[in-house]
Amino acid sequence: MKVDNIRPFAVAVPQAALDDLKDRLARTRWPEKETVADWDQGVPLAYAHELADWWRDHHDWRRVEARLNAWPNFLATIDGLDIHFLHVRSANPDARPLILTHGWPGSVLEFLDVIEPLSADFHLVIPSLPGYGFSGKPAQAKWSVEHIADAWNALMLALGYDRYLAQGGDWGSAVTCAIGVAHGAHCAGIHVNMVVGAPPPEMMTDLSDTEKAYLARFDWYRTKDSGYSTEQATRPQTIGYALTDSPVGQMAWIVEKFHGWTDCGHQPGGRSIGGHPENALSRDAMLDTVSLYWLTASAASSARLYWHSFRSFVGGEIHVPTACSLFPNEIMRLSRRWADKRYRNIVYWNEVERGGHFAAWEQPELFVAELRAGFGVMPI
Repeated sequence: MKVDNIRPFAVAVPQAALDDLKDRLARTRWPEKETVADWDQGVPLAYAHELADWWRDHHDWRRVEARLNAWPNFLATIDGLDIHFLHVRSANPDARPLILTHGWPGSVLEFLDVIEPLSADFHLVIPSLPGYGFSGKPAQAKWSVEHIADAWNALMLALGYDRYLAQGGDWGSAVTCAIGVAHGAHCAGIHVNMVVGAPPPEMMTDLSDTEKAYLARFDWYRTKDSGYSTEQATRPQTIGYALTDSPVGQMAWIVEKFHGWTDCGHQPGGRSIGGHPENALSRDAMLDTVSLYWLTASAASSARLYWHSFRSFVGGEIHVPTACSLFPNEIMRLSRRWADKRYRNIVYWNEVERGGHFAAWEQPELFVAELRAGFGVMPI
């Protein structure tokens, strides 16, 4: 896969776009209040009002730009598409190359708090997925998980890293696993904080209590919380019109997941009626990511990854050394015996005491410790 035109990049959103955002927020057409006393029908109206008012009157996008621009940003043209990435070289002569991949509704922002500590041990490459953030929006229906994995491998080689490590959660886990499947000649090992796979049918008759709890959590997700993925996997263009036109719509679409997927005080079994998202992420941190999606108009283009990959994701056994860190409020958790059926060379396995789907963002210190422990037992 061809990689060329690697050049520096700086984030600089026009002021007119920020002014337009404030104007749209002030003119929001609101629905009526929910008919329940919790989050069971989605983001409560009162909290949506609070967030929208804060976004309009207090949120500072220029602060976000400054945080991003404090690190070296680049664009590279990979297979004809511009890909945005951060590239932070370590001063450590023994540092190992590591590519970190986010998911939806995430972004490179979720890694900002771990860059400094990780760069003590790793050369970091942190790309924005195609159609996300400041990466280009694919005009061809080919950017599946496997295609992205090929692009990431090509990028690492183009940057001079013939052997490297890979890490990811959510779609980043799927991409990282696809790298492990297809590019073991260059990928020395992977770490995932979302262990993707299916419980083997032959192991479903003697479930442990822990496995029953994992299944209950995923069953709640499947029956109550996965409507967004069905829409994005089947009609990403249609939902894109609504979210690209309404900042409050984009905000609610994303913040609902920050509530449901973070370790913010949910009830057992995964029901997201308990807890509050600001127990896990600050209000400004959530709006940083919502703003990134809004200002780059990436609602439809980010959703298309579901359309590209949900119907054709190959999966496959992974034989490169693998480290797995399981955070308690992750969407999908596999027991070790289930995971062994797909991840054939697990060298590190740990169940962390706190945190959720956005591990690096929610628990940066734990995340860094997990990567150091997991990659620490892998040769390169």
